[in-house]
Amino acid sequence: MPSGLVARLRRVVSRARIVAVRGTRRAVAQWRSSLQLRVVTIALAIGFAAIAVLGLYLSTSVRDGIYEQRLAAIDGEAAALTAQVAASFSETATTSDGELQVLLNDTIATLGATSGSTADEYFLLQEEGGTAQVANVASRADLTDVVITDELREANLASGDDQVLQAVGIPAPDDPGTVRPGVIVGSTIQAAPDSSYEIYYLYSLEPEQETLSFVHRVLLAGGFGMLALLGVVTWTMARQTVTPVTRAATVAERLAAGHLSERMPGARGTDEMASLARSFNEMAESLQDQIRRMEDLSTMQRRFVSDVSHELRTPLTTIRMASEIIHDSRDQLDEDAGRSAELLLGQIDRFESLLSDLLEISRFDAGAAVLDAERRDLRDLVMSVVEQAAPLADTKDVRVSVRLPDADAAADFDPRRIERILRNLIVNAIEHAEERPVEVTVAEDDRAVAVVVRDYGVGMTKQEVEHVFDRFWRADPARARTTGGSGLGLAIALEDAHLHAGRLDAWGRPGQGASFRLTLPRSAGVEIGEPPVTMAPASHEPGVRTGQIPVVNPSTGPTPTAIPDLSEPDVDVPVTSDVEVH
Repeated sequence: MPSGLVARLRRVVSRARIVAVRGTRRAVAQWRSSLQLRVVTIALAIGFAAIAVLGLYLSTSVRDGIYEQRLAAIDGEAAALTAQVAASFSETATTSDGELQVLLNDTIATLGATSGSTADEYFLLQEEGGTAQVANVASRADLTDVVITDELREANLASGDDQVLQAVGIPAPDDPGTVRPGVIVGSTIQAAPDSSYEIYYLYSLEPEQETLSFVHRVLLAGGFGMLALLGVVTWTMARQTVTPVTRAATVAERLAAGHLSERMPGARGTDEMASLARSFNEMAESLQDQIRRMEDLSTMQRRFVSDVSHELRTPLTTIRMASEIIHDSRDQLDEDAGRSAELLLGQIDRFESLLSDLLEISRFDAGAAVLDAERRDLRDLVMSVVEQAAPLADTKDVRVSVRLPDADAAADFDPRRIERILRNLIVNAIEHAEERPVEVTVAEDDRAVAVVVRDYGVGMTKQEVEHVFDRFWRADPARARTTGGSGLGLAIALEDAHLHAGRLDAWGRPGQGASFRLTLPRSAGVEIGEPPVTMAPASHEPGVRTGQIPVVNPSTGPTPTAIPDLSEPDVDVPVTSDVEVH
């Protein structure tokens, strides 16, 4: 076979295979997605099996009835004809072979002219070993050797006075290649005192076969008609049942998407589907009312927080002025009063920080937070925040190291908000470092810039990581804090990250520190993809292992990508310069 033809055949087979696979997949998908299709298909399959079994039973019963009835009639008729021929032979005396031959010929002619006979052909054959010099006689001699076999003759001779019936195929006169069903009946008679003859009657069963074929066609047509009717009925019933469910699912999806005014049609009536529609609509009404009340309550709460925060600023300013005057004059007070003045000023600072955080949270909740983005280099901002935190690091005896890439880490972001995030992360790391190092790593790629703040202090458990971004949450509320805090810092940091279409991920392990990663897109609308730096770089501290821990993100916001395995001794980080702050 030419190579070109083989290649063409392979392409054809490959295309056919692809088309078959696609068609199978589409059929499977359609089967899985359509309850109505499954119901109709299963009903048709069960109906087809039932109709096939019933049709087979009816066909077999009709066939057996027709043939048994016909064979009984043939047996009786053949017996009567044999008795008639035997009587004719006994009444006619033959003295020569010529007279016997005439008698045999007349007998065949008489049988063919008998009006009550339904046999098609007749045969008179001399028994084996007969002495009469006469020829066998048949109404159709060409069928003698075709329908009368040696086995049939032997069975006929062995049966004695009983008849022998055998099914045969009768060649059509006009088309020898066509065979019609038939039955041949044989028996033995005494034609002369010294000679016996075998007589055979050939009956055609073609009328019965045509009747049975007609019955089969009627059963087949009726079966297909019943299947079609069953399919229509099942489709109609399934549609009446599935359509309201589909409508309910569509309305539920619309409700979940925030379209609270959506309602399910078909609530009028007294049937089950109308009851379902009414119940669903009542549930939707109740949900809408509850959500509206919750929204109103949330709005009132946000307004209350915002109003209270604003209203508290004026008296807080007065209190601050008075406390500063008292604080400046603490040298003139006794020791206890001076200490109280210092505590008062510190708590006022925390109170102001809390008010600022509450106002900021209220802006996020009200959707009033505005992003004032500009093109800035993240490296400069990181260095600025680290320098601001240097006094706290000295107080805590914590060494802060900064690793910066040589490549540009510029991105579009709001410097005030990103500085607030970085300050929160770095200050928290210093406070929880327990005199261990704090590492700040900046990395970049074509799509995003990222900052990882890593400490090796107390760390966090998995449950603590799950709640680290919750509002007013602290891992240890009784823990002393140098700089105070409201418990809203990380919650505000997360909102700031989301406002930039970025991510803020957390990692922690008890006794081995914690790590936070801020990832920002270089430009608005850019997909971050895989962050350019791992969550927790490999530690060079002796006895500290930074194995992989699953990232836990808050319940809202984008889902972070999986953290790669951190158990390797070296981690590739695009860093080309290190800066340490003491």
